[in-house]
Amino acid sequence: MIPHIRQDYNKALTKEKYEDFLNALNLTHPGAIEFRVAETPVFVPKDFTQKILDACESIVDIITDPGYKELTRNAIPEHLQVPGENEHTHFIAFDFGVCINEKGEYEPQLIEMQGFPTLFAYEVLLDDVCRKKLPIPEGFSCYLNGLDRETYIKELKEIILGSHQPEHVVLLEIFPHQQKTRIDFYCTQDYLGIKPVCITELIKEGRKLFYLNNGVKTPIHRIYNRVIFDDLQQQTAEVQEKGKILFEEVDVEWCPHPNWFYRISKYTLPFIRHPYVPKTYFLNDVKQIPADLENYVLKPLFSFAGQGVVIDVTAADIEKVKDLENWILQRKVKYAEVIQTPDVPAKVEIRMFYFWKEGEARPHATNNLGRMSKGKMIGVRYNKDKEWVGGNCCYFEL
Repeated sequence: MIPHIRQDYNKALTKEKYEDFLNALNLTHPGAIEFRVAETPVFVPKDFTQKILDACESIVDIITDPGYKELTRNAIPEHLQVPGENEHTHFIAFDFGVCINEKGEYEPQLIEMQGFPTLFAYEVLLDDVCRKKLPIPEGFSCYLNGLDRETYIKELKEIILGSHQPEHVVLLEIFPHQQKTRIDFYCTQDYLGIKPVCITELIKEGRKLFYLNNGVKTPIHRIYNRVIFDDLQQQTAEVQEKGKILFEEVDVEWCPHPNWFYRISKYTLPFIRHPYVPKTYFLNDVKQIPADLENYVLKPLFSFAGQGVVIDVTAADIEKVKDLENWILQRKVKYAEVIQTPDVPAKVEIRMFYFWKEGEARPHATNNLGRMSKGKMIGVRYNKDKEWVGGNCCYFEL
């Protein structure tokens, strides 16, 4: 998006440099990165950064409104309500497509949002290696609001650990060492000292939870939650049975509480009115199917990683839906083919990280990740056998 920066970068990058970069990235935890890492970060000009932040802050206004919990009272499926919900999430991730409007101008458009963690720790490692191995120009940072590597890790640590020692905080996931995002779990352990623990390894005694820490039964006081219930519901009966522990009254603090995964999600999109947020409707509120249905996307509320999304919507697709209240119809956006690559240009999504400390009135932007695509959608399954696609980060012009 900054032509001279892009030209200089592309000219400087060779296949050998890219391979050297990948080797360095994999050195810390060999074999832990299963997803494709793109050949380039995204360089974002100041004015575009400001557009994204304006949109985020407008959405934060809705989330911080005293009536937000009432607004989202139906967001959490009844059978997935977890006791002990706190006043706000600790994390929000906003996904924006880099789009082109009718005037031919680049603008961000919100695709999705989640009150749930993402690759917060891995992006620190990625920035470290990018700066060592790739031709990153001066005057750019992946961090926001004046943060740098040290202050970002410090803030992440304060939020996740709370008032507890690392051995009493766990990163909770389903078979964490099998997850494609496990590199983030290992980086979290490196920077914060907390261990990834499988939900099947939890030990419950009364209202107390424990785990085996190097063979020693250790109390859990706080959970850094990475369990997605949609994933849990696809596990074997034995694993799901172990997962019921999440719905019991236990003496732990959550970071973030699982209910926020549903409150701050696609469910919130129909309530937002902003130029950089596509118009979105609950399907049960759509009294007449739009004549230009080809300009909409149909999405299930309770799914993740793009599962169940219908891009080329027909009236028949809508007629098939039985639980209308659990689906949204979202206006399509036109992704810009904005990143010049050696063959065809790539599309981009930018995920903004927002952190929310206890006691603060609002969350604030801290870091990001970028994803490049040449397929119909962002994601590995749509970009097989392509180059200059995959995950990386964005560098914002200072």
